[in-house]
Amino acid sequence: MPTLLKQSPAFADAPSTTRRSIADLLRPVEQIAIHSPNLVVNHGAKFEIKGERFEIPRYLFVGPKGGGAPIRIGIFAAIHGDETEGAHAIVRLIKSLDENPAFVTGYCLSLYPVCNPTGFEDQTPHSRNGRDLNREFWKNSAEPEVRLLENELSTHAFDGIISLHTHTAGEGLYGRVRGVTLTKHLIEPALKAAEIFLPRDERSLIEGLPARNGVIRDGADGVLSAPPKARPRPFEITLETPRNPPSYLKEYAIVIALQTILTEYRQLIAYAPNL
Repeated sequence: MPTLLKQSPAFADAPSTTRRSIADLLRPVEQIAIHSPNLVVNHGAKFEIKGERFEIPRYLFVGPKGGGAPIRIGIFAAIHGDETEGAHAIVRLIKSLDENPAFVTGYCLSLYPVCNPTGFEDQTPHSRNGRDLNREFWKNSAEPEVRLLENELSTHAFDGIISLHTHTAGEGLYGRVRGVTLTKHLIEPALKAAEIFLPRDERSLIEGLPARNGVIRDGADGVLSAPPKARPRPFEITLETPRNPPSYLKEYAIVIALQTILTEYRQLIAYAPNL
């Protein structure tokens, strides 16, 4: 399986500050966008909380043209603001794709590294309004972040949706799957590839739900997902890293899992009617 991931020496996590800086996180990506013909920045998803302006950063990475319509994948991170590994992994992914855009030939990737900007800044799972945004989707939520993200999920008609999380009680990398049958053909290779960095959570009960080989086939109500009436349904995968390992290992595990999903999906859709 081809991969873009380049291993680097371990490095220490950045020291905690009162407010975590989104600008610092995204500065390398903004610099890439200045010169890259493949990366597009959209700063339009702005909202206001308690008189302060915020933005959900959005990036579009367009790979070289393939043989048909673009494959549209949405990748979402930091809907819980204290789960930063996914955000950093998206930055790493963009850097690797900028070095080799051909890896995503035929793809159009919508990337959302910080879905909960106020929680990210405050280093808390909830938004500054005190809400768990990942229980608000498709419930007529008044939360501005949810409304903006629901609009993205509705208008882009994604073929696949991938959410990135960190779980406090996790003992290894695991995944949740929802949606079409193809999902199960994507999560297993992704978890296997990521095992070079993180062990898989092999428990039979994860988050209080039945699991097998690190896969939960269930989803909580109100999580970030495709619109309920979306047809055809996209594949939906959530990748969950454990809390304790060093951040760089979690980031590498996420990146190689994402790369594997993209590689496998391109191959699968070629013969999906036979599955």
